[in-house]
Amino acid sequence: MQMKMIFRWFGENDDSVSLKEIKQIPGMTGIVSALNDIPVGEIWPLDKIRKLKKEINDAGLELEVIESVNVHEEIKLGLPSRDEYIENYKETLKNLASEGIKVVCYNFMPVFDWLRSDLAKELEDGSTTMSYDEEWINNTDPVKLVEEFDKGSEGFSLPGWEPERLAELKDIMKKYESITEDDLFENLKYFLEAILPVCKENDIKMAIHPDDPPWPIYGLPRIMTGKENIRKLLDMVDNTYNGISLCSGSLGSNPENSVPDLIREFGDRIHFAHVRNLKFDGDGKFHETSHLSSDGSLDLFEIMKAYHDVGFEGYVRPDHGRMIWGEKARPGYGLYDRALGATYINGLWEAIKKMSK
Repeated sequence: MQMKMIFRWFGENDDSVSLKEIKQIPGMTGIVSALNDIPVGEIWPLDKIRKLKKEINDAGLELEVIESVNVHEEIKLGLPSRDEYIENYKETLKNLASEGIKVVCYNFMPVFDWLRSDLAKELEDGSTTMSYDEEWINNTDPVKLVEEFDKGSEGFSLPGWEPERLAELKDIMKKYESITEDDLFENLKYFLEAILPVCKENDIKMAIHPDDPPWPIYGLPRIMTGKENIRKLLDMVDNTYNGISLCSGSLGSNPENSVPDLIREFGDRIHFAHVRNLKFDGDGKFHETSHLSSDGSLDLFEIMKAYHDVGFEGYVRPDHGRMIWGEKARPGYGLYDRALGATYINGLWEAIKKMSK
């Protein structure tokens, strides 16, 4: 299997980008998508999975990766009711595997998924991008933050910020007051040990997404933050079906994390690669940039070379892009800048392969 370039798509009713447009990006082989209308914790119906797959296949693209099958908060909290939700998760995995899904991306971040302070920071060239300011976050009430996100979403839903997960935000946060990092690890272990036999039986791999950004937010524990904790997870449940989605932007937002080193350390357990760039603006501050190495603080050449050096044969997608050329889209998920990113990644990959001969 060669590296496969895929593109995240949210469905015809909730995406500004069409499958026809995605198909025209050079080197694009497939789509990573999800059933965004299924409430967290419920079983994904087989007929809806088939419909999504057919729509994508009819456009000449593959559907082999899902991002994400969200994990219910009661699983993360380790409540007795988690077993019911885990059983539902198993059934979803079986249904996905029956339709040819090979990898499921998920995360184990309490309450919040990815977090930013601004969804449309204007850059010098006139483009806009997502940015993060730790000081602003710490001085902003979580409910106010959700309201700001809603106003800046361009009318689109935001992945990881589903309304049903946030309707009782403060109540959920209160439940985590007694949950430590060790507790969260144990609850993740319980979840994985329950579902991995189903994964093995159906040949479908789990790929945990790192925390974004990779440090505690609002006092909530976060555990997928860097080399030590990733190694802890992979050793804790040492099974090839327990792997990671290595996101260069998430892990790379902490300057202490060397993304190329992480790729070389965990190469055989990376099932999905998210490739993007960002620029550090100070302690706890960064903004997202184009994929071009010189535009950001991460070296995309070295990142792609690390993937080549470990013999990576998996799925890769260009991650968040800026809004350029007047495009209006879900923040981070327009067509133009991600298409440029995909072409840049493919160019690096071709050059690295030819240089290594």
